[in-house]
Amino acid sequence: MTDSGVEIDVPFAVHDRAVFVTAAETLVLADVHLGKAAASSVDAPIDDGADVRGRLESVLAATDPSTVVVAGDLLHSFSQLPRGVEHDLERLIATVDAAGAELVVTPGNHDTLLERAFDGETAHEYELADGETVVCHGHERPETAADRYIVGHDHPALAIEGRKRPCLLYGPDVYDGADVLVLPAFTRLAAGSTVNRMAGHDFQTPLVRNADEFHPAVRDDSSGETLWFPPLGELRKLL
Repeated sequence: MTDSGVEIDVPFAVHDRAVFVTAAETLVLADVHLGKAAASSVDAPIDDGADVRGRLESVLAATDPSTVVVAGDLLHSFSQLPRGVEHDLERLIATVDAAGAELVVTPGNHDTLLERAFDGETAHEYELADGETVVCHGHERPETAADRYIVGHDHPALAIEGRKRPCLLYGPDVYDGADVLVLPAFTRLAAGSTVNRMAGHDFQTPLVRNADEFHPAVRDDSSGETLWFPPLGELRKLL
Protein backbone atom coordinates (compact mmCIF):
# COMPACT_ATOMS: atom_id res chain seq x y z
CA MET A 1 0.00 0.00 0.00
CA THR A 2 1.24 3.48 -0.85
CA ASP A 3 2.36 5.54 2.15
CA SER A 4 -0.25 8.23 2.78
CA GLY A 5 2.29 10.62 4.30
CA VAL A 6 -0.28 12.06 6.74
CA GLU A 7 0.24 12.22 10.50
CA ILE A 8 -2.67 12.92 12.85
CA ASP A 9 -2.52 13.27 16.62
CA VAL A 10 -5.54 11.39 18.01
CA PRO A 11 -6.46 10.21 21.55
CA PHE A 12 -7.08 6.64 20.42
CA ALA A 13 -5.22 3.76 18.78
CA VAL A 14 -6.51 1.97 15.70
CA HIS A 15 -6.52 -1.82 15.74
CA ASP A 16 -8.21 -4.50 13.63
CA ARG A 17 -11.50 -2.74 12.76
CA ALA A 18 -11.63 -1.30 16.28
CA VAL A 19 -10.21 1.55 18.37
CA PHE A 20 -8.73 1.65 21.84
CA VAL A 21 -9.46 4.85 23.78
CA THR A 22 -6.41 5.00 26.02
CA ALA A 23 -7.68 7.47 28.63
CA ALA A 24 -10.77 5.34 29.21
CA GLU A 25 -9.03 1.95 28.91
CA THR A 26 -11.84 1.02 26.55
CA LEU A 27 -11.92 -0.99 23.34
CA VAL A 28 -14.70 0.01 20.94
CA LEU A 29 -15.92 -2.01 17.96
CA ALA A 30 -19.11 -1.90 15.94
CA ASP A 31 -21.31 -3.95 13.63
CA VAL A 32 -20.37 -7.48 14.66
CA HIS A 33 -23.55 -8.83 13.01
CA LEU A 34 -23.42 -12.28 14.60
CA GLY A 35 -25.68 -14.54 12.56
CA LYS A 36 -25.05 -12.85 9.22
CA ALA A 37 -23.50 -16.01 7.80
CA ALA A 38 -26.36 -18.21 8.97
CA ALA A 39 -28.95 -15.75 7.69
CA SER A 40 -27.33 -15.54 4.26
CA SER A 41 -28.99 -17.30 1.33
CA VAL A 42 -25.56 -18.31 0.02
CA ASP A 43 -22.69 -20.15 1.67
CA ALA A 44 -20.63 -17.66 3.66
CA PRO A 45 -16.84 -17.79 3.11
CA ILE A 46 -16.10 -17.79 6.85
CA ASP A 47 -17.61 -18.86 10.15
CA ASP A 48 -18.50 -15.40 11.41
CA GLY A 49 -18.70 -16.40 15.07
CA ALA A 50 -15.28 -18.06 15.15
CA ASP A 51 -13.69 -15.34 13.01
CA VAL A 52 -15.01 -12.51 15.20
CA ARG A 53 -13.94 -14.29 18.37
CA GLY A 54 -10.44 -15.05 17.11
CA ARG A 55 -9.75 -11.50 15.98
CA LEU A 56 -11.27 -10.09 19.16
CA GLU A 57 -8.94 -12.26 21.24
CA SER A 58 -5.97 -10.75 19.40
CA VAL A 59 -7.13 -7.16 19.93
CA LEU A 60 -7.89 -7.83 23.60
CA ALA A 61 -4.39 -9.22 24.10
CA ALA A 62 -2.89 -6.15 22.43
CA THR A 63 -4.90 -3.56 24.38
CA ASP A 64 -5.81 -5.12 27.77
CA PRO A 65 -8.98 -2.99 28.16
CA SER A 66 -11.08 -2.69 31.29
CA THR A 67 -14.21 -2.23 29.15
CA VAL A 68 -15.29 -3.42 25.71
CA VAL A 69 -18.11 -1.48 24.07
CA VAL A 70 -19.95 -2.72 20.99
CA ALA A 71 -21.33 0.30 19.16
CA GLY A 72 -24.42 -1.40 17.87
CA ASP A 73 -25.51 -4.28 15.66
CA LEU A 74 -24.01 -7.02 17.78
CA LEU A 75 -26.63 -9.27 16.16
CA HIS A 76 -27.84 -9.37 12.58
CA SER A 77 -31.39 -10.71 12.28
CA PHE A 78 -34.59 -8.78 12.85
CA SER A 79 -37.22 -11.54 13.18
CA GLN A 80 -35.44 -14.60 14.59
CA LEU A 81 -32.08 -15.72 15.91
CA PRO A 82 -30.39 -18.01 13.38
CA ARG A 83 -29.20 -21.36 14.60
CA GLY A 84 -25.91 -21.17 16.47
CA VAL A 85 -26.05 -17.43 17.19
CA GLU A 86 -26.73 -17.77 20.90
CA HIS A 87 -23.80 -20.18 21.21
CA ASP A 88 -21.54 -17.77 19.31
CA LEU A 89 -22.67 -14.93 21.57
CA GLU A 90 -21.97 -16.96 24.70
CA ARG A 91 -18.45 -17.69 23.49
CA LEU A 92 -17.88 -14.01 22.61
CA ILE A 93 -18.98 -12.97 26.11
CA ALA A 94 -16.69 -15.62 27.59
CA THR A 95 -13.80 -14.24 25.52
CA VAL A 96 -14.30 -10.76 26.95
CA ASP A 97 -14.71 -12.15 30.48
CA ALA A 98 -11.49 -14.15 30.14
CA ALA A 99 -9.66 -10.93 29.29
CA GLY A 100 -10.90 -9.37 32.55
CA ALA A 101 -13.03 -6.78 30.77
CA GLU A 102 -16.66 -5.68 31.11
CA LEU A 103 -18.84 -5.93 28.00
CA VAL A 104 -21.33 -3.16 27.19
CA VAL A 105 -23.59 -3.00 24.14
CA THR A 106 -25.23 0.12 22.69
CA PRO A 107 -28.04 -1.45 20.61
CA GLY A 108 -28.20 -0.75 16.90
CA ASN A 109 -31.05 -0.95 14.42
CA HIS A 110 -30.34 -4.68 13.85
CA ASP A 111 -30.46 -5.50 17.57
CA THR A 112 -34.22 -5.92 17.91
CA LEU A 113 -33.71 -9.38 19.48
CA LEU A 114 -30.80 -8.39 21.70
CA GLU A 115 -32.74 -8.66 24.97
CA ARG A 116 -33.65 -12.24 24.14
CA ALA A 117 -30.02 -13.32 23.77
CA PHE A 118 -27.94 -10.90 25.87
CA ASP A 119 -28.47 -10.24 29.59
CA GLY A 120 -25.42 -8.03 30.07
CA GLU A 121 -25.20 -4.24 30.30
CA THR A 122 -26.77 -2.20 27.54
CA ALA A 123 -27.09 1.55 27.07
CA HIS A 124 -28.65 3.61 24.30
CA GLU A 125 -25.62 5.92 24.59
CA TYR A 126 -22.59 5.01 26.71
CA GLU A 127 -20.24 7.63 28.13
CA LEU A 128 -16.66 6.44 28.54
CA ALA A 129 -14.59 6.93 31.69
CA ASP A 130 -12.56 9.71 30.05
CA GLY A 131 -15.61 12.00 30.44
CA GLU A 132 -15.23 13.12 26.81
CA THR A 133 -16.41 10.26 24.63
CA VAL A 134 -19.87 8.85 23.98
CA VAL A 135 -20.42 5.62 22.09
CA CYS A 136 -23.65 4.85 20.24
CA HIS A 137 -24.61 3.04 17.06
CA GLY A 138 -25.09 6.21 15.04
CA HIS A 139 -28.41 5.47 13.34
CA GLU A 140 -30.01 8.26 15.36
CA ARG A 141 -28.86 11.64 16.58
CA PRO A 142 -27.24 11.35 20.03
CA GLU A 143 -28.94 12.99 22.98
CA THR A 144 -25.86 13.06 25.24
CA ALA A 145 -23.47 15.98 24.81
CA ALA A 146 -19.85 14.96 24.25
CA ASP A 147 -16.51 16.14 22.91
CA ARG A 148 -16.27 12.98 20.82
CA TYR A 149 -18.69 10.43 19.39
CA ILE A 150 -17.75 6.93 18.27
CA VAL A 151 -20.32 5.26 16.01
CA GLY A 152 -20.71 2.48 13.48
CA HIS A 153 -23.69 1.83 11.19
CA ASP A 154 -22.26 2.82 7.77
CA HIS A 155 -19.48 0.19 7.43
CA PRO A 156 -17.01 2.58 5.70
CA ALA A 157 -14.41 1.25 3.28
CA LEU A 158 -11.82 2.97 1.09
CA ALA A 159 -10.87 1.85 -2.42
CA ILE A 160 -7.11 2.17 -2.93
CA GLU A 161 -5.24 1.02 -6.02
CA GLY A 162 -8.15 -1.16 -7.06
CA ARG A 163 -8.57 -2.82 -3.67
CA LYS A 164 -11.36 -2.12 -1.19
CA ARG A 165 -10.26 -1.89 2.46
CA PRO A 166 -12.25 -1.29 5.66
CA CYS A 167 -11.47 2.15 7.03
CA LEU A 168 -12.14 4.37 10.01
CA LEU A 169 -13.36 7.89 9.36
CA TYR A 170 -12.30 10.66 11.74
CA GLY A 171 -13.82 14.11 11.60
CA PRO A 172 -12.45 16.71 14.04
CA ASP A 173 -15.05 19.24 15.25
CA VAL A 174 -17.57 18.18 12.61
CA TYR A 175 -20.72 17.62 14.68
CA ASP A 176 -21.72 20.69 16.69
CA GLY A 177 -18.06 21.15 17.62
CA ALA A 178 -17.55 17.50 18.56
CA ASP A 179 -15.25 14.97 16.91
CA VAL A 180 -16.82 11.97 15.18
CA LEU A 181 -15.28 8.54 14.58
CA VAL A 182 -17.12 6.19 12.24
CA LEU A 183 -15.87 2.63 12.67
CA PRO A 184 -15.78 -0.05 9.98
CA ALA A 185 -17.81 -3.20 10.52
CA PHE A 186 -15.98 -5.64 12.78
CA THR A 187 -17.39 -8.58 10.84
CA ARG A 188 -15.50 -9.41 7.68
CA LEU A 189 -18.76 -10.49 6.04
CA ALA A 190 -19.89 -6.87 5.55
CA ALA A 191 -18.94 -5.66 2.09
CA GLY A 192 -18.57 -2.07 3.30
CA SER A 193 -19.69 1.21 1.76
CA THR A 194 -17.01 2.68 -0.50
CA VAL A 195 -16.59 6.25 0.75
CA ASN A 196 -14.33 7.58 -2.02
CA ARG A 197 -17.14 9.47 -3.76
CA MET A 198 -19.71 9.61 -0.97
CA ALA A 199 -21.17 12.95 0.13
CA GLY A 200 -22.75 13.64 3.49
CA HIS A 201 -26.25 12.79 2.27
CA ASP A 202 -25.01 9.36 1.15
CA PHE A 203 -24.28 8.32 4.74
CA GLN A 204 -27.00 6.74 6.86
CA THR A 205 -25.74 8.23 10.12
CA PRO A 206 -26.85 11.81 10.81
CA LEU A 207 -23.48 12.50 12.46
CA VAL A 208 -21.81 12.80 9.05
CA ARG A 209 -22.92 16.08 7.53
CA ASN A 210 -19.97 17.00 5.31
CA ALA A 211 -18.02 13.90 4.31
CA ASP A 212 -15.23 16.06 2.84
CA GLU A 213 -14.04 16.87 6.38
CA PHE A 214 -13.39 13.26 7.41
CA HIS A 215 -9.92 11.67 7.38
CA PRO A 216 -9.90 7.98 6.39
CA ALA A 217 -7.53 5.66 8.26
CA VAL A 218 -6.63 2.18 7.06
CA ARG A 219 -4.93 -0.52 9.11
CA ASP A 220 -2.09 -2.11 7.15
CA ASP A 221 -2.19 -5.77 8.21
CA SER A 222 1.27 -6.53 6.83
CA SER A 223 3.04 -3.88 8.93
CA GLY A 224 0.55 -3.38 11.76
CA GLU A 225 0.64 0.36 11.08
CA THR A 226 -2.26 2.77 10.69
CA LEU A 227 -2.15 4.81 7.50
CA TRP A 228 -3.89 8.18 7.70
CA PHE A 229 -5.06 9.98 4.58
CA PRO A 230 -6.03 13.60 3.84
CA PRO A 231 -9.71 14.52 4.30
CA LEU A 232 -11.99 12.99 1.69
CA GLY A 233 -12.45 16.39 0.05
CA GLU A 234 -8.72 16.46 -0.77
CA LEU A 235 -8.25 12.73 -1.19
CA ARG A 236 -10.78 12.49 -4.02
CA LYS A 237 -8.45 14.55 -6.19
CA LEU A 238 -5.63 12.05 -5.62
CA LEU A 239 -7.40 8.72 -6.03
